[in-house]
Amino acid sequence: MSQQHSAAPTPTSASGLVTVAKRRDWWRDAVIYQVYPRSFADSNGDGMGDLEGVRTRLPYLRDLGVDAVWLSPFYASPQADAGYDVADYRAVDPMFGNLLDADALIRDAHGLGLRIIVDLVPNHSSDQHEWFKRAVAEGPGSPLRDRYHFRPGKGENGELPPNDWESIFGGPAWTRVTEPDGTPGEWYLHLFAPEQPDFNWEHPAVGDEFRSILRFWLDMGVDGFRIDVAHGLVKAEGLPDLGSHDQVKLLGNDVMPFFDQEGVHEIYRQWRLVLDEYAGERIFVAEAWTPTIERTAHYVRPDELHQAFNFQYLSTHWDAAEMREVIDRTLEAMRPVGAPATWVLSNHDVTRHATRFANPPGLGTQIRLAGDRELGLRRARAASLLMLALPGSAYIYQGEELGLPDVVDLPDEVRQDPAYFRGAGQDGFRDGCRVPIPWTRAGSSYGFGDGGSWLPQPEGWGELSVEAQTGEPGSTLELYRAALAVRRAQPDLGAGSFVEWLRAPEGVLAFRRGEFVCVANTTGESVAMPAYGRVLVASGEVVEVDDEAKVPADTTVWWTTAVTA
Repeated sequence: MSQQHSAAPTPTSASGLVTVAKRRDWWRDAVIYQVYPRSFADSNGDGMGDLEGVRTRLPYLRDLGVDAVWLSPFYASPQADAGYDVADYRAVDPMFGNLLDADALIRDAHGLGLRIIVDLVPNHSSDQHEWFKRAVAEGPGSPLRDRYHFRPGKGENGELPPNDWESIFGGPAWTRVTEPDGTPGEWYLHLFAPEQPDFNWEHPAVGDEFRSILRFWLDMGVDGFRIDVAHGLVKAEGLPDLGSHDQVKLLGNDVMPFFDQEGVHEIYRQWRLVLDEYAGERIFVAEAWTPTIERTAHYVRPDELHQAFNFQYLSTHWDAAEMREVIDRTLEAMRPVGAPATWVLSNHDVTRHATRFANPPGLGTQIRLAGDRELGLRRARAASLLMLALPGSAYIYQGEELGLPDVVDLPDEVRQDPAYFRGAGQDGFRDGCRVPIPWTRAGSSYGFGDGGSWLPQPEGWGELSVEAQTGEPGSTLELYRAALAVRRAQPDLGAGSFVEWLRAPEGVLAFRRGEFVCVANTTGESVAMPAYGRVLVASGEVVEVDDEAKVPADTTVWWTTAVTA
C-alpha cells in the first residue's frame, strides 16, 4: 500500500500557549520569534513599522505557535545604525511610539501567553547620548570622557589614530573630535559606525547605569534581554595594536583584543544577580561571536547568561556532514555548563537562509545573488524542520515562516545599511533581509501599512503574504504552524542535550529522540529510508510503500514511533 505525506494540520489554542508560557524552565526549549520593528507592521501609515503595529499582530504570533517575541531596538535613537545607536535607553523613539505603547505591547503579549525579550545595546551608545555630547563639549580632562575610550592620537601632532584597530563597518575604529576651541583633539573608539562610540566598561559608572537600565525594563515587565555585541564590552588592557589589516576577516577565527575578553564574564555575573531578583524566570540571550562553540559556552555558565546564539550553526552549509559536526559540537559544549543549545538560520544581519541555500556554498552570510529560488526555498523548509527537531531553543526571524527570500536587487539609492557606505568592512547588504514583510495579497505595501514602506518591496511579494499562505496546503506558513504545533505536542521534542544518530545514506541526517525520529535528506536525489512510524510533518511529499519511505531531495521528515490506540 502506498501513502503520501506532507505537512500535518495545525495550530494550538491560545489557552494552550498560556499554559506553556507559565511552565518552569520555559527558555530551555522556547521558540523565539525575532521582530525587526521597523519592518513588521506600520500602524500610522508613515512607512515605518512601530510598536502599535507589532501589538496588533501579536495574535498572529500566538497562532503561529511561538513562545516569546524578541524585539530589535526601539529606543530613542538618531537611527545611524537602525536603532543600535541608542541616545536614551529609557525612552522609545517617536518613530516607534512611546513608553505607553511599549507597556501596552508587553501587557497584551502576556495576555496571549507570549513573553517579550528586548534588545540591549551595552557595547556602545549613540554619539547623541547625553554622556557623550557632554564629554565632547567639556573638552580634554572631562570626567565623562573616562566613560568612553578617548585617547590622544599618535604622530607629531596627534594626527594618527591611537592604535591600528579597524571598524567592523570599515575604516579606522577611531574618530578625532574637534575640541571646544575649534582645534583637532582627542580620538574616540568606535568598533562600529563613528556615531556609535564604545563605552569604557572599566569605569564603574557604566556598570551602575546598565544595572539601572535593566531594572527599568524589568519593572516594565519584560521577560528578558538579547545582549547586542555581548562579546565586545571589555577591551584588552592598553588597547594594543593588532598588527594586521583586513581585521574583519579575522572575526570569528581568533580572540581579538576588543572581543571575547575574559572581563566580560564578571559583568554578566553582576547582571545575573539583578535578573534573579525578579520572579517569572527572566532570561539573558547573548549575541556573542566567538572563535569556537566551546568559547561561546563560557557565556552561559550557570551564574551568567541563559542562552547564546549559535552562529556556527547559522554559518553551516546545507551539507549533512558539516551540520552533524556542528550539532555534535554544540550539544557537547553546552552539556557541561547545563545550558540549552540554540539554533538559528536567519536574522536581521545576514542574508535569509532561503537565499543563502539557493546559492553555492562559500559565499558567506551576506549574498547579493538570488540563486535558484525554488531550490533555496526547498532547502530552507527542510532546514527549518531540522532546526526545530534539535534539542534546545530555536529562533525564527520574521518572514522566514513565509519563505521570504532576500531582496537582492534593491537600488543603491534606497540602501540604508551604514556598512554599505563605508569601505573595507562588512558587505553592507543587510537591507535585503530587512524589507517589510507582506501581510496581504494586495493593497498599500501588501498590508504592512497605509503609507508605503521604508524599503521598497518587490513585485510578487503579495503571493508570499500571510493572507496568500493561510489555509493553503503545503505553504511554508502552514508548514511552520504544523511543525510548531507538533513540537509542542511531542514530549520528546524541545529541551534536551542528546540525539541518537541512526544509520543513514551519505548526505542524509537521521536521529532519534525517544519515540521521535527526524530524517533530513540534504542531497539532490530521493533516498529510500525505513518508514519509522507515522509521519507527523514533512517539508515535501514522502511516499511510503510497505515499510520503506522515499524521501525527496532536500526534504526533512518527522516520524513518531509511538503506537496510537
